[in-house]
Amino acid sequence: MTATVLSKGQIEAANLSALLRARNPIFWIKTSEEARVEGFIAEAASAAGYTAVRVWDVAQGVTTLDGKKSDKGSPDPAATFDAIREAAENSETKAERGVWIMRDLPAWIGGQTGAKELRALRNLARMLPGAPRERAQAVIILTPSGEVPAELSGHATVIDWPLPDRSEIAAVLDAAVNALPEFELKDKKPDPTKPLRALACPAEVRDAAIDAAVGLSSEEAAACYAKSLVQTKRIDPKAVANEKKRVIAREKVLEWYDPLPGGLDAVGGLDALKSWLMERTNAYSAEARKYGLPLPKGVALIGVSGCGKSMAAKAFATAQGVPLLKLDLGALKSKFVGDSEGNLRRALKVIEALGRCVVWIDEVEKQLQGATSGSADGGVSADALGAILTWMQERKTPAFIVVTANDAAALPAEFWRKGRFDEVFWIDLPNPDERKAILKSSLITLNRGYVEIDLDAVSESCPDFTGAEVAELVRDALFTGFNDGAREIETRDLITAAKAVRPLFKLAGEKITAMRKWAVGRARPATTPMTAEAQSSARRIDI
Repeated sequence: MTATVLSKGQIEAANLSALLRARNPIFWIKTSEEARVEGFIAEAASAAGYTAVRVWDVAQGVTTLDGKKSDKGSPDPAATFDAIREAAENSETKAERGVWIMRDLPAWIGGQTGAKELRALRNLARMLPGAPRERAQAVIILTPSGEVPAELSGHATVIDWPLPDRSEIAAVLDAAVNALPEFELKDKKPDPTKPLRALACPAEVRDAAIDAAVGLSSEEAAACYAKSLVQTKRIDPKAVANEKKRVIAREKVLEWYDPLPGGLDAVGGLDALKSWLMERTNAYSAEARKYGLPLPKGVALIGVSGCGKSMAAKAFATAQGVPLLKLDLGALKSKFVGDSEGNLRRALKVIEALGRCVVWIDEVEKQLQGATSGSADGGVSADALGAILTWMQERKTPAFIVVTANDAAALPAEFWRKGRFDEVFWIDLPNPDERKAILKSSLITLNRGYVEIDLDAVSESCPDFTGAEVAELVRDALFTGFNDGAREIETRDLITAAKAVRPLFKLAGEKITAMRKWAVGRARPATTPMTAEAQSSARRIDI
């Protein structure tokens, strides 16, 4: 017998029901989805034995959940508080257990002008737990803000209501498709050859359409599905996913990056890393979920600057067909006390809500520089490091984390351990074969894939170059060819460009050597080591 899997909303409703049975008097629920959450509140109240659910707002006063006017309370919140007190205390009226949903209350209890209403609410919080059980009353404040007045912090139970998960989004998708006519109408008659519902969201598109909307509110998801159906009579997962850009822009704590065209094929070399990443891509399939395969957590890429770490993160997002988000821990810092921590929590919450995505944290040792060396930031970096470590260990989100670093030794060893990442890779300077692959990829990217170039000769001319330095040779050669009568580039142009480069290894060879020593036994090579035969056949020349 298969156990029923509850949605996040149902789990939160069950939690609320238990708190209502425990006679908690005041709830502060953070949500922007009034209609959806009110439905869950009604379920929770019914399960806890509360027979009356009333709603208050500043425009209508007190109504029932279906909008019918109630004779209790008024648009004045103070009068509504009096009605709640009377319902709990007056033994001459009919006894009923009631939940009062307050939609607009935060605006009435802030600052000096709201002192009277705030005091009345605090008085209710002290009185309601002692009311007779058959007259139990509870106040539920719905608001998009999570800032609870300090005066209520000891009275209110704060609940951050989650956005709809996959199961709820699936129900929204089904409702959108089922709202279509079963068949296309032709001259006001059904055309059996054009089954709209069956073609609007076929089985092979359904999972992608659901994943694309995870992270949106139910209303946003419904609007995206409806727009897609109106425009194309189909559910287009890509069009739905684009709506997430607006969510990211609204929160202002993450950057949205377009994935790398060409995916992992655009990354030259790094065969061991690319093979490993593709294995993780398969772990998100329905077959993997049925098998019980755990979701991948992420990967740490450590290595020389300019050797493809950031490029690999972008390419992997393309390979998965999911959004790429950049988490800049430095940009989240604020001069105001508490804002930095709040920004980080908000960023992590957005990642949790978005479901499948790739989260890229670039040069993490620089972003957390003050966490271990001591700094004048008031411990903000240390707090951020602790929060990131805990989140990476405990999170359940399907987001795949890609952390890059140039100097792994700058962070504590526990940052890199298994459990926070599935694997730690070391990316070294490209070997001769990888240099050729990078050159070929760069030629294709710059629309020069048809040009005949002696890749072996060019590779030999740039030993100890980083991947970025190798790729840049093609751009430099294009300038040479253009200034020489706009001719096509030749092998000699690339070799001449290589001779003019002062590679990073010449400038920071000691640092790169130290990084290599750190990686031995601590990180897995991103490139399959060349055999002795291959190494001996790879000619090297001095530049």
